[in-house]
Amino acid sequence: MPNLPTLLFIPGSWHKPSCYDKITRILQEKHGLRCISVTLPSTTGDPAATFGDDVDAARQALSRETAQGRNVVVIAHSYGGMVGNSVIKGFAPPRDTAKGSSAPTTSSTSADHRDTLLEGHAIGLVLIASGFTLTGLAFMDPFFGRPPPGWRVNSTTGYAELVADPREFFYHDLPPEEAEFWTSQLTTQSLKALFEGGEHTYAGWQDVPVWYIGTVQDQGLPVVAQRMTVGMAREMGAKVEHRELQTSHSPFLSQPENTASIVLEAVEAFAGTA
Repeated sequence: MPNLPTLLFIPGSWHKPSCYDKITRILQEKHGLRCISVTLPSTTGDPAATFGDDVDAARQALSRETAQGRNVVVIAHSYGGMVGNSVIKGFAPPRDTAKGSSAPTTSSTSADHRDTLLEGHAIGLVLIASGFTLTGLAFMDPFFGRPPPGWRVNSTTGYAELVADPREFFYHDLPPEEAEFWTSQLTTQSLKALFEGGEHTYAGWQDVPVWYIGTVQDQGLPVVAQRMTVGMAREMGAKVEHRELQTSHSPFLSQPENTASIVLEAVEAFAGTA
C-alpha cells in the first residue's frame, strides 16, 4: 500500500494497549503498517486522571506522527472511542484534500489550526463496539450519570468498579484460559474520566469518514444499541461504513484475523487505495 498511514490504537476502559497486540502484529508483519498504541492515564491507577488527560495522551502520539508528515488512522474501542473522536479535533484534512471522504468538515478542524500541507492529518476513524461522541458531553452524560449494570461507582476509591464477570462481559468467546489471562490484565478506571470532561469532547466523526466494527454477541454493549448509534450518526450526516463480527466485546482478541482484515480494508479506503 503506497503512502502508508500510521495506525493509532486507543483501548477502552480498564484495558492496557497490549489488548491490541494480536492485530497490530498482523498489520505490522503482514502488511507493513506502522502501529502505535496509547496508554490512557485514566487506566493507570490514578483516580485523579481525567478525560482531558486521556485526550492529551492520544494527541501527543498523533502529533508526533503528523509532525513527520504521516497521515494517521485512529482506531478506538469502547470508551476509547470518545478519546478517538475527540483527538481528531484540529487534525482532520481540509475538506478539499480529504481522500475518500464526503464527511462534512466543521469549523474547528485542521483548516483553522494547521497552516501547512506538509504535515500529516487524521484521515479516518475506526470505531470498535463504541459510540459517536457529541461535542460537549462527557461519557456518562447521555446515560444521565447512571452506570450500566456491568459496573458501579466506588466513590471511596475513585474508580469505576466492575460488577459483571469480565470473562463474560468482555471475553466470553475466548478459551477459558485465555479469558482468565486477559481478566488478570485489567486495570483500574478513573471515575473522573467517565463523569467529567465534557469541555474536551469532540464529534470527530463529523470531520472524517468512519468505519464501525459491530460485535453481534457483545454482552457489554448490546448490538442493538450499536446499530442505533450508527443509524443516529448517519442521520446526522456521518459517512459510516458498518461491518459486524460474531464476537464478544473484544473482537481483536477472539477474531484477530477478521478484525485486522476489516481494519486493513478501512485503511485502504481512507488512504484512497481501495
